[in-house]
Amino acid sequence: MAGVVSPFTDYYRYIMETKSDPRTAQWLLMSSPGPLFTILATYLYFCISAGPRYMKDRKPYELKNLIILYNAVQVAMSIFLVYEGLQSGWWGQYSLACQPVDYSNSPTALRMASAVWWYFFAKITELLDTVFFVLRKKNNQISFLHLYHHAMMPVCAWIGAKFLAGGHGTLLGLINSFIHIIMYSYYLISSMGPQYQKYLWWKRHLTALQMIQFCIIFIHNFQVLFRQCDYPKFIVFLLGTQAMFFFYLFGQFYLRTYGKSDKKIERSESSDSVNNNNVVKNGKLKTK
Repeated sequence: MAGVVSPFTDYYRYIMETKSDPRTAQWLLMSSPGPLFTILATYLYFCISAGPRYMKDRKPYELKNLIILYNAVQVAMSIFLVYEGLQSGWWGQYSLACQPVDYSNSPTALRMASAVWWYFFAKITELLDTVFFVLRKKNNQISFLHLYHHAMMPVCAWIGAKFLAGGHGTLLGLINSFIHIIMYSYYLISSMGPQYQKYLWWKRHLTALQMIQFCIIFIHNFQVLFRQCDYPKFIVFLLGTQAMFFFYLFGQFYLRTYGKSDKKIERSESSDSVNNNNVVKNGKLKTK
């Protein structure tokens, strides 16, 4: 058994010791994937099993003020990440075609590395989205898409902070953080009470924006496969395929959620058209 395991442990040590970014090695949760996987395993266990069982015979928790604060913090965090991403690379210094990682200790490179870690940390805090659903007994909102998205994003962000704290893949974090400014602003307004629902007409457009971001990420990463670029092609392939998978999942959600309402509108318009034609044919004019 030891002979079988040994090659894997040797390869693990090789990757962790020779391929990781030494600048982030001692940062919080960066020493090994163990702490992250423990957090994610606890998160999934609570949200799928322990949490619903705990809440089964209890009333939903009233978390309005906490959720308002949480959403406001997420908006502020997303604004910070967009600003840092622009200032440390994407506001003219980085190339959209190919951007290798700068592993130096220059102020700009370290600033980008720090932004990548903060992005990873933000993905950890976003796990609270699902925890709040469980505590409020909103289990109908905990879909496969929701759990997969919230569990996978910290893994991708950890890989970035551990091995590639800068460079081509950071555009994903910049775009995603921009979308999250809009998304958590929506959640913030929604959490303030039913009197604000009239300002939330743009929910379906938020889902469309999320789908657009995945298309941009797919194109931005896959084009690297066809050019010379000092950036790991395995990573851009992984990011590109994940972007398309997320696009598919969000597309299915969009069709399920908004496709029905569009069909109702079409049926209503068709019915009105038939009624109007009947009125004309009968030579009658009805007034209300």
